[in-house]
Amino acid sequence: MRKDRLDGKGLAVLLAVTLLLAGNQIVIKLVNDGLQPVFFAGLRSALAVVFVGLWLWLRGLWPRVRRTDLGPGLLIGTVFAAEFIGLFMALDLTTVGHASLIMYSMPVWMGVLAHFFIPGERATPLKALGLGLAFAGTAMAILSKSSGGQASLLGDLCALVGALGWAGTAFIARVSRLRHAGPEAQLFWMVLVSAPILIVLAPAFGPLLRDIQPVHWAWLVAQAGIVVAGGFIAWLWLLSVYPTSTVASFSFLTPILAILFGHLVFGESLSLGVIGAAGLVSCGIIMINRKAS
Repeated sequence: MRKDRLDGKGLAVLLAVTLLLAGNQIVIKLVNDGLQPVFFAGLRSALAVVFVGLWLWLRGLWPRVRRTDLGPGLLIGTVFAAEFIGLFMALDLTTVGHASLIMYSMPVWMGVLAHFFIPGERATPLKALGLGLAFAGTAMAILSKSSGGQASLLGDLCALVGALGWAGTAFIARVSRLRHAGPEAQLFWMVLVSAPILIVLAPAFGPLLRDIQPVHWAWLVAQAGIVVAGGFIAWLWLLSVYPTSTVASFSFLTPILAILFGHLVFGESLSLGVIGAAGLVSCGIIMINRKAS
């Protein structure tokens, strides 16, 4: 049953997912030291097929994965693969702070799509201003130079590809036949289709193994089971129940936390450009979620 505003339950789940996804950025960057990013993403999707499939079976939801959804399933899985090529490469090439701020510009692109193509979710002037501020924060993150970590323009652009892909999957989940399948079935299509695409493309991005350690394999399994099968199902459930623009806008909290985590774990500097970008993003959140008078 869809709701027109965020309630206590939705807020609690959304905050939990936000914390999980912020920590996820750190884990990806750590595992990239042992596994080539695109290969890592492909293995994660392949393992997630097992976890998500098991969840569907245990919950009696397997009938929701229908052959009639093959078309949109292939589409959403392909866009999902592009999203994670962008994100995993971004976290290999730039700082966690830059990658997260740009990746989570997703609500800007989703807000534009929702405004034009999803009935009942047109942007009010206040929300439009909030989206504009968030967009400005994203641009500032791309243009700012960080003295710490390994920020790069190429990595920032990869993060932008990830953001566009994320908005694309959310949009397809809302407007295609997959909206009737439920979040678990949607995610199953994403990981099922993306796994072979990512694994086949991986050799084009360099050697598949780097300085691999046992902890990297452990993090890979945790990524597939907790982040993908847990966090993504919760995210898609939120999109299926609450207004898309509201849910998406709260994801702006994730880069704020990721910036702090990146500073604590990798020593990334908290430059004025990154802090200013984070401030604009935060103001955008407030405006997007505030009721127009």
